[in-house]
Amino acid sequence: MTESETSPVTEEQIYNTLRKLIDPELGVNIVDLGLIYNVQIDDGEVAIRMTLTTRGCPLHGTFVQAIERALNELDGVTGVTVEVVWEPAWNPDMITPEGKRTMAGTGRGGPAW
Repeated sequence: MTESETSPVTEEQIYNTLRKLIDPELGVNIVDLGLIYNVQIDDGEVAIRMTLTTRGCPLHGTFVQAIERALNELDGVTGVTVEVVWEPAWNPDMITPEGKRTMAGTGRGGPAW
């Protein structure tokens, strides 16, 4: 398939790919952890707006690179931009029910969630 014949990438494909990226400290993927705030696709250009659990997260660059690498491998993606923002601030309420189940299953979450 040539570039002009490539199917457009979908938001579902983007989110499915991002769910493969696991926060190594919490054991939950970055989507279910609530770190992805927005996904925009414009003619193959993907823009991700996300946050991290803390401003001092040592994995800041690692997450950005992992997202860029993973999404650039998808057919139909011509470029990836990742913007890390701090507002709204992340909090545990942003973790999806699936993420909370995963954390509880690994002993990292509690029934208070």
